[in-house]
Amino acid sequence: MTQPFDWDAPRPGEVLGMLPQTADAGLYFIGQIRTPYARREDCPHQGDFDGPECRIEVLAAYQPALLGLEKRAYVQVLYFMHKARRDILVQTKRGSGEAFGTFALRSPVRPNPIASSIVKLERIEGATLIVRGLDCLDGTPLIDLKPWRGPI
Repeated sequence: MTQPFDWDAPRPGEVLGMLPQTADAGLYFIGQIRTPYARREDCPHQGDFDGPECRIEVLAAYQPALLGLEKRAYVQVLYFMHKARRDILVQTKRGSGEAFGTFALRSPVRPNPIASSIVKLERIEGATLIVRGLDCLDGTPLIDLKPWRGPI
């Protein structure tokens, strides 16, 4: 029987860095994201507009900021990948072993694990956005929402 893959263990050829002792800025999480993905290996590598419905639950204090967003077909979602390692500077692709600098990859492993996804807005129910196209873990903290005006 093969051993389960350890998503957090460095792979051969990866280079680790030291994290600073203090942070440079603070963030306010404005809600949380609900997806069907409980484990990293369950998450798709890219979101799909035909994927499952997901919920973006905005804190009640920020609900007024949603005014007018219902007129948009697509929304940019910024979120904090709270379960990701932050100390790997050179990563190797699983399987190939090819090395890349963290900034040359879309990997969740990065010094500031902030992600951005363009999602299809299905509807808004109170302070909750129902969307398709997310690729993050259930319970991921929400940083920001922006209307998307770019090409799809």
